[in-house]
Amino acid sequence: MKTSALIIAASVASASAFVPAAKAPVSTELNGLFKSISDLDLWAPVKDSNEYGARSKKNIKTGTLTSKSYIPSGLTKDQYEKIRAEADKKKEANYAKNVAKAGKFLDYTEFYLARGSDENGSWMKLPNRGHRMAKTKYDWSGETQGATPMYTGVRVQDFLGGNKGKKSKK
Repeated sequence: MKTSALIIAASVASASAFVPAAKAPVSTELNGLFKSISDLDLWAPVKDSNEYGARSKKNIKTGTLTSKSYIPSGLTKDQYEKIRAEADKKKEANYAKNVAKAGKFLDYTEFYLARGSDENGSWMKLPNRGHRMAKTKYDWSGETQGATPMYTGVRVQDFLGGNKGKKSKK
């Protein structure tokens, strides 16, 4: 009996020697480095600092001229400051104009449905084939008296006392 118990203990010991040891689960978080980087909010101090139109809220200005500043030859310091101030005003006005237009656009899907493109193709038979026509300063159709400009040649013979479309006899 002692012999059989010894053989069983030896076989269990030898069998357990070839079984891999249990390992603790390995984390793939790299010590949480990626999570801490990805959770950074670079815009946290001022949330809307990168929004379109935020330039007006920032303290952006052209530097002041000193005695060591470059001033183009032929200009005084006051003249150059005036030119720079006018350029700043022009730049700010252009930016404000563009900010006012921001986000105003025509959704193509709405245009497509309004044109009737999705139904039967009847828009191809329209005179403008679904295109939107631009407004012009003059009535180029010639239907309104005096609306077509003279320099186009459309009605120039009327103004010059020409033959109004009749062939001249030679």
